[in-house]
Amino acid sequence: MGKKSRKSTADVIAKRKARAASAAFVARPFEGLPFEADLVCFKELVPAATATAKLNEENGGTEITFASLLPGGAQAMHRQDGVVFAGMQTPFSSPDPSRDVAAAILKAKDAEPGAIVNATTNPGEGPRLQDILDLDAPFSVTVQEGFDYWIAPGQAEGEEAEQLAEALEQANTRVHPTEKLVSASGAYWTRMGEKVFVRWARTEHEETVVDALARLHAAGENTFGGAGRFLGTFRAHGITVPVWELDAGSQPDDAEEPLAAFAKDFDAALAETTPLSAQERSARAGVASRQLTIR
Repeated sequence: MGKKSRKSTADVIAKRKARAASAAFVARPFEGLPFEADLVCFKELVPAATATAKLNEENGGTEITFASLLPGGAQAMHRQDGVVFAGMQTPFSSPDPSRDVAAAILKAKDAEPGAIVNATTNPGEGPRLQDILDLDAPFSVTVQEGFDYWIAPGQAEGEEAEQLAEALEQANTRVHPTEKLVSASGAYWTRMGEKVFVRWARTEHEETVVDALARLHAAGENTFGGAGRFLGTFRAHGITVPVWELDAGSQPDDAEEPLAAFAKDFDAALAETTPLSAQERSARAGVASRQLTIR
């Protein structure tokens, strides 16, 4: 076999491997991003929120706005005023949502204002968010009361604006009050009907989180600083999200002080490495039985 044939065969094999890698399931797609917990919450738990981020210099240094939801469940949007949005809540995705969002961002960035990039189950080979974002740039979260960010300031006329306004009105009716808590990273207060919850996305290994919850539970301290009742956990995109129910009259500010105190107890439990006691193992079985996998 000549050099040219060997090179061609190597190229074919490399392409096959690249295609296989792009189709492989990624259990924790946003791992390595400093704002992994918030992205998971945007994708699965927070109804309306935005956060500013930035592409790295290799990809132009453009400012990007991540959003929980875009019109029609789009993956990305180049708004009429030039702002590029990345949507996290889509009707479907490939086995690697990080690659999905990255591909859509790059496509929307280079598109004309007003362009929409729809979700796909096959974005093809290409970079992931971990490859295109400036990981040192701030990720500034703003929880929104609705989806008014879909429409650019001054974009109030024309058939397209009217259609967007109708979709916006319908979407806003489904938003339940939510606030990002400041006393700990990845924690969100929300009111759903007459009930109030705090959902706290944790990026530690799942087994470590469950063990910590078991230790707290066995000691009667899994109570969100005495302000809540532990309900269970969500599994979402490779991380664990414990949930506590708070008093029905609780407001976001009421949760800050208990969260700050409880965070110290939680950190101590996470750092504990001694084997679980019999009582803690029993508590762990109860915690594990209250897990719900979202994705």
